[in-house]
Amino acid sequence: MNSHLQQYWDERYRSEGKIWGEAPSVTAKQALALFLERRVRTVLVPGSGYGRNTRLFSSAGFIVTGVEVSPIACALAREYDPLTEVHQGLAFEKLLGGAPFDAIYCFNVLHLLRAAERRAFLAAAASHVVEHGWLFFTVFSEREASVGQGREVEPCTFESKSGRPVHYFTDEDLRAHFAPFHIHETGLTEDREDHGGGPHAHLLRYIVARRQT
Repeated sequence: MNSHLQQYWDERYRSEGKIWGEAPSVTAKQALALFLERRVRTVLVPGSGYGRNTRLFSSAGFIVTGVEVSPIACALAREYDPLTEVHQGLAFEKLLGGAPFDAIYCFNVLHLLRAAERRAFLAAAASHVVEHGWLFFTVFSEREASVGQGREVEPCTFESKSGRPVHYFTDEDLRAHFAPFHIHETGLTEDREDHGGGPHAHLLRYIVARRQT
């Protein structure tokens, strides 16, 4: 368990509560439409936070499992979204038993990892999804206003806060990360938030992919 990471998020959730409000990300709504169309039943959400995105899926009738590093966020999630089964631990470090999932929705987790961790993360994702199962991931793009802030610890990865690197993805880079999968679609979307410094928008890249045989 990465204690520094847990401490960072515990402190944020303790002081800010439901940091991003209760409305789900616009990308979660995109994923919901896809999962409904493709008749998905079970969804895994790594980095599930306090449940603002998992609740969208569970209320639509999906069987949802979340994994979240912060025990404070897990406690919030169990109150806010009691239909989702929440496990405390690092995403994919927590080994989940039972059948693999039909789909994975992962919001803004991959870009918080170093290169080797990102490769391991996606390899673990493949082991948690059924054959031909769906993956919907979102990440910070290279068009984010914060790109270049702080110390560059790896190519296109900057540490503006101690112990919290952020990798900024181009479309080419994102596709390269998902080369082991069948890529269905990539895109760029604006996701508006209101926390901390007030209303602002993130320019996120998303990717829809399927596990290959």
